[in-house]
Amino acid sequence: MVAPLFGKPIVGLALLMACLCGGCVSRESRLSVVFPAQMIDSPAAAGSLEPNLFAAADGRVFLSWVEPVGDDHSLRYSVRKTGAWSAPVTVARGSGWFVNWADFPSVVASPDGALSAHWLQKSGEDTYAYDVKVSRSFDGGETWSAALVPHRDGTKTEHGFVSMLPWDNGRIMIVWLDGRNFADEKTDHGEGGSAKAEMTLRTAVMGPDGGLEDEMSLDDRVCDCCQTAAALTTDGAIVAYRDRSVSEVRDIWFVRHHNGQWTKPRPVAEDGWEIFGCPVNGPAIAASGRRVAVVWFTHAHENPRVKIAFSDDAGETFGQPIRVDDGDPMGRVGVVILADGSAVASWMGFTADQADIRLRRVWPDGRTEEPHTLAQLSKERASGFPVLASNDREIVVAWTDVGSPSRVRTASLRLDRAR
Repeated sequence: MVAPLFGKPIVGLALLMACLCGGCVSRESRLSVVFPAQMIDSPAAAGSLEPNLFAAADGRVFLSWVEPVGDDHSLRYSVRKTGAWSAPVTVARGSGWFVNWADFPSVVASPDGALSAHWLQKSGEDTYAYDVKVSRSFDGGETWSAALVPHRDGTKTEHGFVSMLPWDNGRIMIVWLDGRNFADEKTDHGEGGSAKAEMTLRTAVMGPDGGLEDEMSLDDRVCDCCQTAAALTTDGAIVAYRDRSVSEVRDIWFVRHHNGQWTKPRPVAEDGWEIFGCPVNGPAIAASGRRVAVVWFTHAHENPRVKIAFSDDAGETFGQPIRVDDGDPMGRVGVVILADGSAVASWMGFTADQADIRLRRVWPDGRTEEPHTLAQLSKERASGFPVLASNDREIVVAWTDVGSPSRVRTASLRLDRAR
């Protein structure tokens, strides 16, 4: 059944964001990505981890990360606009945070200047008992609201893997994985047990005063700990995630918010990856106008691949998947769409004794450029998930450099337009 009325997205805003954050799609523009990447000084301090990136409508790129502060943790961010990172700003600091290599916080900027941030807070003794905490700023990050919770079930279960998007009238859309159905079930994080104990994909809209509207389930059975991904098209929002069928096929699916309603879940592609446990390897998504690109990892039929699929109708339909990787992929993907309609996808690949970050440019018609290696890093979980963001000048990449201590690193790929 199609979900009920949710609220009207800023379609004009989505178009503005598409044109400013990567440009409106133009098949005639000539655009080159300049390799190799330039390493840039990171604003994150020693011990930092869990980077995330967000490209704002005005071309600013927000980098957020987690830092240890004594026995506490803090969520910090920095802004890149004119080729340098600003001084870091602290959003929140506290104890009892859920800090995990795969489930990381974010900072999102709305075109009206409001900022929204989320992090994760333990709610009980169980390993995966934690809540989503959201804070908002309406003065450019000078002050932040008290922590708000977008889910109202009150269970000491998992709530995480969040995606946030600017909405309308000062509101934000929040999507997360929700484990409330495990509250009364003796199961191991979704593996086994009764049919009632399923991880769900849920959403809600949060107003500027912290009020919640239209909290609902988008999919009642999804993979337990793969990241969600969301983007705005000119038609509305689209969310990608890893589904979980009753036969344990865990392919990438999506839902769209279109004409005031959420659509039924559908697969981006049917890989047929049957796996009896969560691979902790979610999709990435980007949108520009009505063009959408989704990138994901699959190990279907014992054949590891990183794939990309494009849509030219805001996700109503997707073309045939195109293979992105050049062999031995680990997954942990990212993607941006450029002004000419091409996409740059990233993934982690195995090397002889560690791993590396690889990038490749892909066009919807199947053309690809040669892959490039951006940086080497540990293949351990602590390396987390490299992330991408772009504006009309550069692609920014961030990742965790595992060490003693760890540190968030950043790099830039210049975008050149033909004159």
